[in-house]
Amino acid sequence: MLIDTDLTAARVVVAGPDGLTAASVRRFTRAGADVVVLGDAAAVTPAACRGARLGVLVGPATAWEGARTVLRATCLVVDEPAPTRGRGRAVLVGAGPGGADVLTLAAVRALADADVVLADRLAEIGDLAALAPGAEVVDVGKRPGHHAVPQEQIERLLVDRALAGLTVVRLKGGDPYVFGRGGEEVAACVAAGVPVSVLPGVTSAIAVPGAAGIPVTHRGVSHVVTVLSGHVPLDDDRARGLVAVGGSLVVLMGVHNLVPITAALVRAGLDADTPAAVIERGLTPHQRSVVGTLATLPGRAARAGIASPAVVVIGEVVAQAEVWARRVDEGVADADAHADAARPLAGVTS
Repeated sequence: MLIDTDLTAARVVVAGPDGLTAASVRRFTRAGADVVVLGDAAAVTPAACRGARLGVLVGPATAWEGARTVLRATCLVVDEPAPTRGRGRAVLVGAGPGGADVLTLAAVRALADADVVLADRLAEIGDLAALAPGAEVVDVGKRPGHHAVPQEQIERLLVDRALAGLTVVRLKGGDPYVFGRGGEEVAACVAAGVPVSVLPGVTSAIAVPGAAGIPVTHRGVSHVVTVLSGHVPLDDDRARGLVAVGGSLVVLMGVHNLVPITAALVRAGLDADTPAAVIERGLTPHQRSVVGTLATLPGRAARAGIASPAVVVIGEVVAQAEVWARRVDEGVADADAHADAARPLAGVTS
């Protein structure tokens, strides 16, 4: 249930049999309360409840009349039904591109209910311990060229913890189904008989360009967006197909292969003067952008030291951004001697 009051630092007594009170404890802890857990009726004494602002009787504890009497002498008492759903389940949660501000409400609720969180490197949401109070947090993040926890092991952790009766949140950067291997993890859960659900997240393919002032679609400029994984170089056949489609091209995980990707697009017929941008660590306090053209962007990004995670945008939509207009106004042509990098956008810290 929800209590419409500020419980920060307030003492809350949660009473009920072991195994039934965890969800209530997590919720009130997340609200900032000082939570006291009492596992049987005999433990609900005046001394244990002294100073309580709220008492919560969970499941069978609603019939503990002696406990209710003790609590009523001190504070407001509410009843909560026992959890009816089995706890063993997996929830794939999209964390968005960075920061708790772009978490969905459903993601916040799932984290608050988690027993275990398997967290990606790109799921940068701030104080995870506060969002998932009491949960075990396991870092399963992958870094370019270094997968400390292989995908198969991540799937085993997800399945094994859920089969042990725990609620496991698989926290993934962006959206689980946009180059997040969410489909593989859902398939592993289904094969093992683990109940699994997926909560979508804000994908960096759209949000990060937007944070840099780049609309991936724009009337009269682009009505097509293609999202491409850049973790491998772009072959010529696929490059020709992308050029034929036209519109905006968004490349995720493409910093390492920026040179071969842009070269393949030029060979495929895309104008070397096509506006292009790379945005590093979008929607975080460390966001910065480099703009150029298809021909000059790799050199500018390298001189600026741009590193993963970053999103590359190629197409005329880049010319709609404030950072592009500023570059033109300042008379900065496409000379390789100048890198238009790390310039703050309106409302964004570089």
